[in-house]
Amino acid sequence: MTFQEELLEGIPSELPQPPKFDPKTNRAPKRKEVLCPEEKKLALKNALRYFPVEWHQELAQEFLEELKTHRRIYMYRFMPQHEIKARSISEYPGKSEQAKAIMLMIQNNLDHQVAQHPYELITYGGNGAVFQNWAQYRLTMKYLAEMTDEQTLVMYSGHPMGLFPSTKNAPRVVATNGMMIPNYSKPDDWEKFNALGVTQYGQMTAGSYMYIGPQGIVHGTTITVLNAARMKRPDGNFKGLLFVTSGLGGMSGAQPKAAKIAGLVSVTAEINPKAAYKRHEQGWVDVVTEYISDLIVKVRKAVSEGKAISFAYIGNIVEVWEAFDEAGVKIDIGSDQTSLHNPYAGGYYPMGMSYDQANTLMAEDPKTFKNVIQTTLKRHAKAINKHTAKGTYFFDYGNAFLLEASRAGAEVMTDEGNFRYPSYVQDIMGPLCFDYGFGPFRWVCTSGKPADLDKTDAIAASVLEEMLNEAPDEIKPQLSDNLHWVKEAKKNELVVGSQARILYADAEGRMRIASAFNDAIKQGAIGPVVLGRDHHDVSGTDSPYRETSNIYDGSQFTADMAVQNFVGDAFRGATWVSLHNGGGVGWGEVINGGFGMLLDGSEDAEAKLKSMLFWDVNNGIARRNWARNPHAMSSIERAMKAEPKLKVTTPNLVDEELLNDLF
Repeated sequence: MTFQEELLEGIPSELPQPPKFDPKTNRAPKRKEVLCPEEKKLALKNALRYFPVEWHQELAQEFLEELKTHRRIYMYRFMPQHEIKARSISEYPGKSEQAKAIMLMIQNNLDHQVAQHPYELITYGGNGAVFQNWAQYRLTMKYLAEMTDEQTLVMYSGHPMGLFPSTKNAPRVVATNGMMIPNYSKPDDWEKFNALGVTQYGQMTAGSYMYIGPQGIVHGTTITVLNAARMKRPDGNFKGLLFVTSGLGGMSGAQPKAAKIAGLVSVTAEINPKAAYKRHEQGWVDVVTEYISDLIVKVRKAVSEGKAISFAYIGNIVEVWEAFDEAGVKIDIGSDQTSLHNPYAGGYYPMGMSYDQANTLMAEDPKTFKNVIQTTLKRHAKAINKHTAKGTYFFDYGNAFLLEASRAGAEVMTDEGNFRYPSYVQDIMGPLCFDYGFGPFRWVCTSGKPADLDKTDAIAASVLEEMLNEAPDEIKPQLSDNLHWVKEAKKNELVVGSQARILYADAEGRMRIASAFNDAIKQGAIGPVVLGRDHHDVSGTDSPYRETSNIYDGSQFTADMAVQNFVGDAFRGATWVSLHNGGGVGWGEVINGGFGMLLDGSEDAEAKLKSMLFWDVNNGIARRNWARNPHAMSSIERAMKAEPKLKVTTPNLVDEELLNDLF
């Protein structure tokens, strides 16, 4: 059977043989037991409805065994035989180029070089899933291969509900993930309903098919680390500065690469050896060590020589903070990017036990596991506090570290009841990027040709150079940083999986770059291009402990912006749209919306990109403006001058003294 035939097959006509697993492939941890016997029956009924009745007896036993072994039904038997990776768009079967582009993006999310736990359909973050099981993957790919540009595929948390009639201007896919009734949106609810097979955690770009490997966050991480370093050394001489953090799986794997690009020495702790060595093989970290004494010697040498070098330590991050304190190693900048949105199900690991030992305890004794996690969080915070007392600049990296540490009873709160340390959005990304409309614009060259990526880099650089000559002074630093970034991108070997790139751009920059791409496609200089972004952006996400943590009017706990973003993108030209409960800070803690758009060189694509990208950014700037964020207020004024049809409600500022006199 060919690759194309397998995609068109959907659920096979004959029961496939059980698969063989590569022992080197990283696997999802065993989840905790959450279903009673009656609920397990329901989970089996839910799984078996994908298959013919004559297979049920055999599959029921097999799926029950998966429930016992993994506490989830992944349907491993139905994994595809052909390698999953982003191929050229021309290799995908179908009647719709837009649908083919989505198939390419789905396969990129599940590429073994890209995904964190590919056998379990998890792209990153420990539980960020593309689908719940392999039957859903097969059906979705079949629907996409069959659909026309007058149909829309509706996705319910990984399940393809079906193809519905629509129009060519409607999205080809509308995906929602984990959209729970609010009172059923606690972490244990995810465990239960995911085990039942009725919902999933799509993270941000996993369940929306827009993940591009660790490159997807490396630019934002570079911006963050650069500006954190500028707080320590405003002159820009970062030689010998030491950055300490943790997490090398999924998105967090970008940290050592970003720190090196910024010119710092970095240490990233990772408890999972497979994840650490995978990043080393991919060239994202320079040196791997399992010994803390060896690490101290090598770090001291790198700092003294001022060399930008990245170290991965296989072990617990708390060991690093404590050992560096005892040895007198000065940490200049510190953070954490473990998946603390998921602290008790594989996102964070306790001190005093191996990765495998911890996974066993997590599955067999969740109560004890939670206790040791909270004990570790308290030690973690205590060690950080010792370093910050000596001058370390520590920031929360939006992974819910401070939130979960506070819930564990760690010393991370001030006397006024606020977090002791800022979120990186509060100090850096919010005021310097989001309020001006700058966010993670990304694109994928669907031809799969590196030469096309090179051409798009050059096009983007040319547009940014033009903008830099015209821009107001307040956004020139962002444009300069991004121009430098895209010119250096190829040299930094950022591609893992698809031929993709990311840079931070505002609405004008996104529209001008996209329009230039569309012209190049029309002229035959490059193949079609998929546009997208991380949901971690100006408008896409309502998250009070991360993306909207620099909004102070109380609305950081509302989710109107993300929902409006999703809906608005859908009727302004997006090829696909997605809305998720959960993301980088956890299930029930955030709502985020995303999109994908195919540029094919057509006039339709030109009209859509201008309509949708303008809205996609300015929706968020308008909201930030209403929250009285000064840079957003000036940014929306510029947007209204550029587009006469835009009329935004702006705030009247109140004299603080007037209010103070009343209380």
